[in-house]
Amino acid sequence: MIRAKVLVDSHGRTLRDLRVSITDRCNFRCMYCLPETEAAQNFYRGRWANLPNANPIKWQWQPKSKLLTFEEIERVVRIAAELGIQKIRLTGGEPLLRKDVEQLVSLIAKVPGIEDLAMTTNGFLFPEKGKALRDAGLKRISFSLDSLDRANFQKMTGRDGLTEVLESIRFAQELGMNPVKVNAVIIRGINDHEIEALAAFARERDLSMRFIEFMPLDSAHAWKKEFVMPGREILERLQRSHQLQPIVSDNPAETARRWRFSDGRGELGLISPVSEPFCGHCNRLRLTADGKIRTCLFSVTEHDLRERLRSGASDDELNEYLQSVAWQKEDRHHIGEADFVAPERSMSCIGG
Repeated sequence: MIRAKVLVDSHGRTLRDLRVSITDRCNFRCMYCLPETEAAQNFYRGRWANLPNANPIKWQWQPKSKLLTFEEIERVVRIAAELGIQKIRLTGGEPLLRKDVEQLVSLIAKVPGIEDLAMTTNGFLFPEKGKALRDAGLKRISFSLDSLDRANFQKMTGRDGLTEVLESIRFAQELGMNPVKVNAVIIRGINDHEIEALAAFARERDLSMRFIEFMPLDSAHAWKKEFVMPGREILERLQRSHQLQPIVSDNPAETARRWRFSDGRGELGLISPVSEPFCGHCNRLRLTADGKIRTCLFSVTEHDLRERLRSGASDDELNEYLQSVAWQKEDRHHIGEADFVAPERSMSCIGG
């Protein structure tokens, strides 16, 4: 028997947001996710002599047979929507590497109860897919842009792709997918000198710029707190270079603290999960590309939904299973605490 029509956890939080990874593959090798490039290894080794995994193995990507099909993803989204999920964000890896991704967008956009359908992408392939994605029902887009300097961009991402990403941002605005969000992960000693330039770029282009603290989700387990530039420090620098006005939000589950430019367009946001955790209001679940439910980005436990999808479970049984998993959601992550254990899988495999 179905116990309820809403997803709640044991800490009283109602879950409204589902992040859906559709592939673990990526065409970038970002320093904070898959630091496999020589430049990334040299940076970490130069600052940490005892790098835990100085030569990380190349990830073995999941075979196609283990990835959820579009129909399976649509079924999960439909059942989740019946339980109160309202927002879907498609992630990866790099979601635009999934063939015919616009067909999945179309399926999800038609699910009753889904009010917001967004995607996070590195943007490299967006000019090829952007119009089809918008026409299929994608409402919002977020791009990763960690540097405005071509050489530094390549150092951080492992790819000479700055021109393509800048074009993707322009094209998304042309398509009317506003406000376009841009995410920059700030790593001390790598791109922290570009904070002001990235803010000015957002003001000039009327973008929603998000500065994100470096989190322990890289495949090399090279993260150290010394590499983190706290959001408070980023804000102090931004306030010295720009006149900012705080934006008051009525959404307690919002991850970013936001400011608008008092003398221009665009806005800035700070996402500070390391220095100022927002776990108490977290309303998110994550579905990995291979069909595992994660109740926290930093969970060390995954719940196998794929096995149930493929073994004949009814919608009511899946409904009850999602409720039971949601109930187990952690009260918080433990970054900075003595008992913290980083997830075995990197951000690319978990889904951002």
